[in-house]
Amino acid sequence: MLTNSPHLFDDATRVTAGDSCWQGKTSPDYWAFVGPFGGCTAATILRALMEHPQRAGDPLALTVNFCAPVAEGAFDLDVRLVKANRSSQHWCVEMTQGGGDVATLATAVFAERRPSWSHQQVTFPDAAPFAQARSFPNTPMTWTHQYDFRFVEGEPSFYGSPAAEPLDAFSKQWIGDRVPRKIDMLSLMSMSDAFFGRVFLARRELVPFGTVSITTYFHTASEELAGEDITHVLAAADARIFHRSYGDQHGELWSPSGRLLATTTQIAYFKA
Repeated sequence: MLTNSPHLFDDATRVTAGDSCWQGKTSPDYWAFVGPFGGCTAATILRALMEHPQRAGDPLALTVNFCAPVAEGAFDLDVRLVKANRSSQHWCVEMTQGGGDVATLATAVFAERRPSWSHQQVTFPDAAPFAQARSFPNTPMTWTHQYDFRFVEGEPSFYGSPAAEPLDAFSKQWIGDRVPRKIDMLSLMSMSDAFFGRVFLARRELVPFGTVSITTYFHTASEELAGEDITHVLAAADARIFHRSYGDQHGELWSPSGRLLATTTQIAYFKA
């Protein structure tokens, strides 16, 4: 059941406008091993853009580069409209803390999505319904406590013996907020980074890991997403290569009705 009280996700991604930049604060409820969950950071940046008075249109693409560790506490967001035309806007966002160097650098494209010819070539992945899938247990990272992960295929196993040979890095799972929240652009952005590291699945163990860069593409307009009226998405992800400390990831986020809502790619560091 949806709650009318402020949701933890909205508290965690809240931003306020300042004279020359926006301000936010990390949340202990969305914490990974050594810093904030990257999806929450990306969603916070997207919120600043969506609430900006000059914003026009819907998010089309957001790229977030994690340049340096983000410490617990407050941060500043320097939000700049780089270029705008009749149908699109290009933005740049720099995150800093305490007047220091840039910790996170993001670029975004917003666009007016006008009626046009439409064709979804890919098909909805076969999956048991959300209600029939088993919830994945919590991990030590608090950000995982905020999501209800229900694996259909490729459930990770972190606490057994490491795999003697590399395993398949593919997974298919439902993702929803642990306290149900209607899916919007912000939650799509955060959930696009909510796949567990592909290296964890390939090696069947936890290793030092961190996202370096993520790009998410949105394939729906805000009013279309609101019309779906959903609280969970089907998420499928895979990797193509792990090589010399870095590995890729590509993923899809689907509505239960079979619409492809977003796709994402990322490059991540690992130590193994």
